[in-house]
Amino acid sequence: MGKNLSRRDLLKTLGLATGGLLTLPLQGLAETNIRLHIPNSELNPAPDKPVTAITLGAGNRGNVYGEYAAKFPEHLKIVGVADPIVIRNQRYCQRHNIPVENSFVTWENVFERAKFADAIIITTPDNLHFGPCMKALAMGYDILLEKPIAPTEKECRDILALAKKTNRVVAVCHVLRYSPYFVKLRELIQNGSIGKLISVQHLEPIQHIHMSHSYVRGNWHNSKETTPIILAKSCHDLDILRWMIGSSCENIAAFGDLKWFKNENKPAGATPRCIDGCAVEKECPYSALKIYYRDRQRTYVFDLPDEVEKQGEFILDRLRTTNYGRCVYQMDNDQPDHYTTNLQFSNGVTAAFSMEAFTSYEGRRTRVMGSHGDIVGDMTQFTYTNFLTGEKTDWKLTSDAHGGGDWNLVSDWVKAVSQQNSSLLSSSIDVSVESHIIGFTAEKSRLSGKVKKVVL
Repeated sequence: MGKNLSRRDLLKTLGLATGGLLTLPLQGLAETNIRLHIPNSELNPAPDKPVTAITLGAGNRGNVYGEYAAKFPEHLKIVGVADPIVIRNQRYCQRHNIPVENSFVTWENVFERAKFADAIIITTPDNLHFGPCMKALAMGYDILLEKPIAPTEKECRDILALAKKTNRVVAVCHVLRYSPYFVKLRELIQNGSIGKLISVQHLEPIQHIHMSHSYVRGNWHNSKETTPIILAKSCHDLDILRWMIGSSCENIAAFGDLKWFKNENKPAGATPRCIDGCAVEKECPYSALKIYYRDRQRTYVFDLPDEVEKQGEFILDRLRTTNYGRCVYQMDNDQPDHYTTNLQFSNGVTAAFSMEAFTSYEGRRTRVMGSHGDIVGDMTQFTYTNFLTGEKTDWKLTSDAHGGGDWNLVSDWVKAVSQQNSSLLSSSIDVSVESHIIGFTAEKSRLSGKVKKVVL
């Protein structure tokens, strides 16, 4: 039984030294210095020949996964790209030496050609996942699919059905499964180090600026045009809870709504755009001028020119012409800014998950309660407490970028594709669809005000 582990064995299990994990800074994809773990070359040797892939969507996530090919060309080679934004397309082609004939405007253009790569990397907007995924499966491509799988439950189930019919390798980018932090946390739960697992509390603090940027002004501001926020932002969390607990979810009760970012809370003197002489712009924490122009946060969405002297006016032009310059109280947003979900699993474990917009910090917080110990963590470190001895043991990881999981995911996917073996994936399409159904069921519960049974 795990509770009888000696201190030496427990320290070995915890892995206080992070075990040879290396990190690499990745510049230019966001306003922060993302650091990615370099996978262990002994556990992930290069295949006989590189897996070739076409990237659909050359934005932030497309570049994160594409950079793996730049760092490990013997593992993965990007041979094509589709993106209607010219500067993104051009930069991606330059980065990966993609010939002009393999540069496409839309994902549909890619499939007008006969199959010319092993796989497709789908990092298009959420509402453009289903079409290219179904077409790629039909043409015999293996797939790396950014989450969420698709905006609706039916589309997720249709993708799963076709993936099984065509027997293709489909990995969903539930990268937290590949984070060393969550891998270690799950290991302690599963090996009995805390005794019998009883319950889990999990918090996702979106952070107030991130919320205003992505889910009020940004691409995911309207659930009807994209997907509900419980999927768009938190399918990672539902998936990681299902994965750590190791049992199917049976019942869900969810609550939450849009409380703050709406017209009735608009301050007197606020203009439709922050740049139009708003009387309260200097006092507003959500001022677009402050966030994007003065503080230069999250400006990667503007695809800024390389010339620094041109960037300021470029940003101002975007604030005049895009949703990113609009008042947060005068948008057509409908995504909840607080969302609480209670989950009951078939093994009797319960979990309480809360997604919160109004925090000054980001980074998931997790509390795991067992019969003989508990764990408290914040995605970079956690503390294990042994109930018998009262002894506390700390584990710490120095990493960013989904806790270091992004490239570990790509590494496993390359191995699965090269060996044509989906069992090598932690986030295969079948298990990922299950956690998505949990999210869709949570949304049904929230909207109906009733406890809902999860039907897989």
